[in-house]
Formats: sequence, structure tokens, C-alpha cells
Amino acid sequence: MSVFKKLEQVAKGNLPGTENLSLQRYVLAGFLDDVTAAATYRLRKMSKGRYQLQRSLTTQNKRATAGLDLDVLDDFTGESRSVNTLSGGEMFLASLSLALGLSDVVQSYAGGVHLDSLFIDEGFGSLDSATLDDAIETLMELNQGGRMVGVISHVNELKERIDKKIEVKHTANGSTVVF
Repeated sequence: MSVFKKLEQVAKGNLPGTENLSLQRYVLAGFLDDVTAAATYRLRKMSKGRYQLQRSLTTQNKRATAGLDLDVLDDFTGESRSVNTLSGGEMFLASLSLALGLSDVVQSYAGGVHLDSLFIDEGFGSLDSATLDDAIETLMELNQGGRMVGVISHVNELKERIDKKIEVKHTANGSTVVF
């Protein structure tokens, strides 16, 4: 096999032992590792130390490509499992953690670029009262750290705890905005 052909096979992840992991996915997997580390910091806090995210090193299907799936390590069971097994509220916390982790990593890679605003659209309705408290606490910490956090929500408990808000009121004559 020529050097160029072998290089092409390696780049595509088509050689034995590469587990369908192309060069592109390898680079993205390294970035994802950084994001999951940053996300885990926040998820562990919001889940009271129960969950941490990690990149899956296996595939569910032999034909699938490897490298960019996520698992969650559950400290209650000591087992690692797919993030798809999380409940709605747990999935929301994992998604929020990933968004915040991505923001942290982008800022650290960009050297001086700050992501000062974050908007979250719903998901809070799937949280029980205690988990909602943990999520709100995390968002308040972000706000105290200088970030503006916008939340789009219909959850009354959440609306009551936010002092500065923009509310859209629907009327028969159209919508109005209340500050």
C-alpha cells in the first residue's frame, strides 16, 4: 500500500484499530473532551455530585462512527451509561451544563473573547422543585459573575425568583411588553 493511500485510510478511519474514527472526528473529540470537562464541573454541582459527563469510546452500532457520543457516569451506581437514559429534568441539566461548558471552552480558546450573554429557552418545566433550585442557583452565580442570563419560561416559580424581567402579555388587541 502506498504511503498516500495509507495516509488517506488513516484520515478516514478505515484501518483496523481506528474504530471508524476519522482525523476530523479525532480533532473534534479532543474539543469535546474539553467541553465535557467544563460541563461536568457544573453538572456535578447541579446534580449534587451524582453525574459526570464523558465522551463515549464505543459505538452502539458497528457501522456507526465513533468518537462524538456522550455517556454519563452515575456515582449512585458506579456505572457509565448513555446520556439518552437520563430523565427529562436530568437531560435538561446535562444540556445546560454542556451549553455553559461550551461557553467556557470557547472563551478560553478565543483568548480575550467573552461570551457575556446567555439565553435559555424553556426546559425548566421538566424540573422538580429541588432541581429547579439548583439550576436557578447556577444561573444566579453566572449573573453575579458578570454574565447576563436571559430565560424564556412559563414556570411561575422561576418567574417569581427573577427580579428583572421582560414579560410579554397577550391581549385581544395584540401583545404588549412589560418591563
